[in-house]
Amino acid sequence: MTEMQSGLAGEATDLSTVAVPANARMPRFALTMAWWSMCSMMFLLIVGATLALNYGTRNALIGMLLSIVAYSLVNRVIARYAIRTGFSMALTSQAVFGRTGAVVATLIFAATNIYYAVFESSVVAVAISHLWPAVPYALAALIVVGYSVPLVFGSVQNWLDKLNGVLLPFYVAGLIGAIAMATWRYGYHANWLDFGPATGAPANGWWHCFVYYMGCWAMMMAAFDFARFGREQDVAYHSLINFGAPFWTMTFLVNGTAGIYLVATIPSGGPLSEISVVFALLTLMGVWGFAFLWVTQTRINTASYLLATLNTHAFFSQAFRLNLPRLVWVILIGVVVYALMLSNLFAHLLLALAYQGVFIVAWVGVVLSHILLGDVQAEPASGVVALNRPAAAGGIAGSVVGLVLMNSEYASVSAPATFVTAVVVHRLALAWRQRRAAGTGAEI
Repeated sequence: MTEMQSGLAGEATDLSTVAVPANARMPRFALTMAWWSMCSMMFLLIVGATLALNYGTRNALIGMLLSIVAYSLVNRVIARYAIRTGFSMALTSQAVFGRTGAVVATLIFAATNIYYAVFESSVVAVAISHLWPAVPYALAALIVVGYSVPLVFGSVQNWLDKLNGVLLPFYVAGLIGAIAMATWRYGYHANWLDFGPATGAPANGWWHCFVYYMGCWAMMMAAFDFARFGREQDVAYHSLINFGAPFWTMTFLVNGTAGIYLVATIPSGGPLSEISVVFALLTLMGVWGFAFLWVTQTRINTASYLLATLNTHAFFSQAFRLNLPRLVWVILIGVVVYALMLSNLFAHLLLALAYQGVFIVAWVGVVLSHILLGDVQAEPASGVVALNRPAAAGGIAGSVVGLVLMNSEYASVSAPATFVTAVVVHRLALAWRQRRAAGTGAEI
């Protein structure tokens, strides 16, 4: 078996709540194929198109380029730390925030991945019902969940990297095919570069686009759960390439640009939404359009269901000492996803993700501060504390500032302010603790 297989396939070797040992690491290509499942969300196409619609194509492209730089720098640090320690997102949270603080972070990340699974699974279900009207949405949703769940348990999980390796060329070919067909049918119009609001693109639109992409920092949490399977001899490759600029260029710039071009080229019969893009692709490509959607959503769902399972298991293990077989957690995630697909909650998923993004940015800020500046008292080697107060103070302060700004006229700076506040407060609280401990021998 490969290292991912030995680490994730069997219940006896389940690594959901422990560090990945050296003998359970993956070859670089296998890990690349597993991780690159994250780059094929249909959501990413519509994000680029939506930003262009509101702020102009050029501003959207600048925001993507700035995001590539930011994501690459942060994930270089994350990948190196995860490979060195073998820690998952949940274990890293425990090391940084303590046992109590880790529970909150793990719950947020588990919920985020459940939401992504609901959102992306719904795209396939809607496409099935649209292309084959005799199939009601509820049945289509059951079909999607029914084939998605087995991909992340038992022996089927053993070919997660292989599945995504096979599907990657089809995803790339489908994206190129959609662009080619749209150009052939509707002609090439260079004015897609001027696509944007009727009143003209705002001068500072690039900043809004950059900040919007900070709402997707949950992908940095996901980097922990994948990068920890990397071998130490491959750390340069993973930190610079696999989790670096090439991945983020594909994820944001290629997908985003494709989304902008398709929406600007294909006539739309209604307001822009992910579903309208789905309908446009089905109208343009028919069954081949559905095949492309299935490939994109199946690739991302293998990651979303897997991360939701791992972090739900970790949450219940941390909070309630409940350790059920991983097969049980996978099935429970499938049940939850199906229930949410049938509820009205789907209409509020993006809003929920926006608010969760504040907490995630604060988490990344504190964790990055911890890794770069070394809060050694929070390392597991010295004993995991119940609550690491400097880290908790940074996380809480950053989240509060972000939530307040998000609901004010200064919403455009909420995410950066969250990050800066989390880092600064964490460092100040840690310095105060160290000075107080040095002067009195007491711990805060």
